[in-house]
Amino acid sequence: MKLYIDFTLAIILILHYFDKLVLFKTSFNEKGHVMDIFGVLGLIGGLCLFLFGMSVMGDSLERRAGGKLRDLLGRLTTNKATGFLTGVIVTAVIQSSSATTVMVVGFVNSGLMNLRQAINVIMGANVGTTVTAWILSLSGIESSNMIVQLFKPTSFTPILALVGIIFYMFSNSSKKKETGAILLGFATLMFGMDMMSDSVSGLRDVPEFQQLFVMFENPILGVIAGAVLTAIIQSSSASVGILQALAVTGQVSFGAAIPIIMGQNIGTCITAMLSSIGATKNAKRAAVVHLSFNIIGTAVWLIVFIIIKTVFAPAILMQSASLFGIAVSHSIFNILCTALLLPLTGLLEKLANKIVPDSKNPEVISELDERLLVTPAIALERCRNVTCEMAQIAIDGMKEGIRSLYAYSDELAESIRKKEDKTDHYEDILGTYLVKLSRKELSESDSRDVTKLLKLISDFERIGDHAVNVLEAAEEMREKEISFTDAAESELKVLGDAVIEILDLSMASFMENDLDAASKVESLEQVIDGLKEQMRTRHILRLQQGGCSIDAGFVWSDLLTDLERVSDHCSNIAGCVIEITNDNLKTHESLRDFRNYSIEYKENFENYLRKYALAELN
Repeated sequence: MKLYIDFTLAIILILHYFDKLVLFKTSFNEKGHVMDIFGVLGLIGGLCLFLFGMSVMGDSLERRAGGKLRDLLGRLTTNKATGFLTGVIVTAVIQSSSATTVMVVGFVNSGLMNLRQAINVIMGANVGTTVTAWILSLSGIESSNMIVQLFKPTSFTPILALVGIIFYMFSNSSKKKETGAILLGFATLMFGMDMMSDSVSGLRDVPEFQQLFVMFENPILGVIAGAVLTAIIQSSSASVGILQALAVTGQVSFGAAIPIIMGQNIGTCITAMLSSIGATKNAKRAAVVHLSFNIIGTAVWLIVFIIIKTVFAPAILMQSASLFGIAVSHSIFNILCTALLLPLTGLLEKLANKIVPDSKNPEVISELDERLLVTPAIALERCRNVTCEMAQIAIDGMKEGIRSLYAYSDELAESIRKKEDKTDHYEDILGTYLVKLSRKELSESDSRDVTKLLKLISDFERIGDHAVNVLEAAEEMREKEISFTDAAESELKVLGDAVIEILDLSMASFMENDLDAASKVESLEQVIDGLKEQMRTRHILRLQQGGCSIDAGFVWSDLLTDLERVSDHCSNIAGCVIEITNDNLKTHESLRDFRNYSIEYKENFENYLRKYALAELN
């Protein structure tokens, strides 16, 4: 990101001085009808900076608001208003209805969201995308009043850029850096907008340009033009910005602008449609709903527009559209579409089910959908949830493994092995997905969380492996008719109870980020290490006294090793929670400091030492 922004700043300075030298100004041939090569280059350069600034600002806003986006996701319900507002806010933050819709397709494909919820969010996204047009409309402010002029981007953008570069280059805070990137992205976007406007401003006197927008006053052609342009650049916000830049020529009438705006809503659907390729039926239906919503809304209001234009011929349609007027038209159109179709979500759902019917073969739902990577904060939250599912399966499997020592059954054995297979599957998909996620632009806290999850999934997978090892020990005892002495069984019960408690504590420390539970894990792990050594010593005494067989001794040794290693993995899990909280990625150093300097650790250790004390030898 730093390289991108530094490069962009250099380009801006170069273009600025070219602009001063009139190399990027619009000029005409001797008839005054054609924009020369420098005007074209200025338009292209302005468009590139505009799109780049929008991308930088949107990505930085997303990282800065990552936690809030996750909170919004957690509040998603079947309630129409909640889903709609979620779509509005998320799209306003990431500055792209296409990105929001792709994210929704990913949610549906992962089973996180049903189709009805998706429809509400998609409708909200269409309204949220109008925010960009309102920001860009500030460029059209014209007044001699000093206070009003201060609201014009050319007045305050240099100040924002200065604050942004100070935050970005000289601050050690990740939040301030992201804030700086937001301001720099906004400054770049507005500079690109000004460049485009300056480059095309001379076209106001070109007859061919006038005829072009006269042609677009045919509503059908206007809709097609808006749809094609937006489909090419895959951003309705950007295409509206381009329309606003062209509006400074004074040749874009409301009669031409409104159909183009309608078409832009259809063109933006291309991104979601492409993202649904290879997805589940419900995910494809979500993309179809997005397309249907915009086509139906456009068709209905286009008919109304044509009737009004033909019957009443309001004078405003012949007037030149201003930047502010385009922003208003864009918002009104999207709000009208939502007002028309929000009460009809059930019908849209039925239509999508008709267009994409159910297949005979059952579908496999992907736990982690790559479409979510378009919004890293949301993708990370999904990784957390899947890791929690993995953790619960691994820990349940380990508890069943301990139970198999006392109450073995074929059903229990099958359950343990299935859980171990699932943990292997989760480790594979999570590891691959988290590596891809780590390559994205992440906030500092999100980057730490990715590192934490990459560490933890191997511990949960190993707990699942140890559950199968304990099960195999139980099966060997059944096959060879091995039994332990009463004293050994009593000791094993104490160790098993201690391991079950440390499993529960490590699970709580991970899922709830519970430092109290994490500190107890560290104390109990040390007690379990001591139990293992005591039990090994006692078993040697029983062997010497002839109270235990050699075969039983081998099984006993394997069980002690597996149960003790489970506690080690629980310690790793708790240690990871402690290190992330202390902003220190050195696990062993964190644990050593915790054990040496924590009074709470020592108190817990003494309590667990008494709780899991072995019976006195006879």
